[in-house]
Amino acid sequence: MYEIKQPFHSGYLQVSEIHQIYWEESGNPDGVPVIFLHGGPGAGASPECRGFFNPDVFRIVIIDQRGCGRSHPYACAEDNTTWDLVADIEKVREMLGIGKWLVFGGSWGSTLSLAYAQTHPERVKGLVLRGIFCAGRLKRRG
Repeated sequence: MYEIKQPFHSGYLQVSEIHQIYWEESGNPDGVPVIFLHGGPGAGASPECRGFFNPDVFRIVIIDQRGCGRSHPYACAEDNTTWDLVADIEKVREMLGIGKWLVFGGSWGSTLSLAYAQTHPERVKGLVLRGIFCAGRLKRRG
């Protein structure tokens, strides 16, 4: 694990009529962009997640997905499908002016990473997946 530095930029992004997602950037503002997608449901990303990346090398982007962590409203399942989350990731990328980024996901975040990469392959430099979550029959419907 690397030194955990404080974000240099953070805020909330309105992604639907009812949802605002928390986002932050830390590390090197001119570094290789990487987005961290947390597992779930509910908890969001902790500051320790920044420690996966060398802050001298990477521009670390962390979001709390809809209904999770610091995002609002908390624990809300309305308008909260896989494809809504994929669209949110793309909105964050556009807002931050990032052309292509690495996509890092763990557990549910690994599934979300794959869905994003399949939908926006031209925006993905590479994937890092850990603790792969394979959705069952009920999860695939969302």
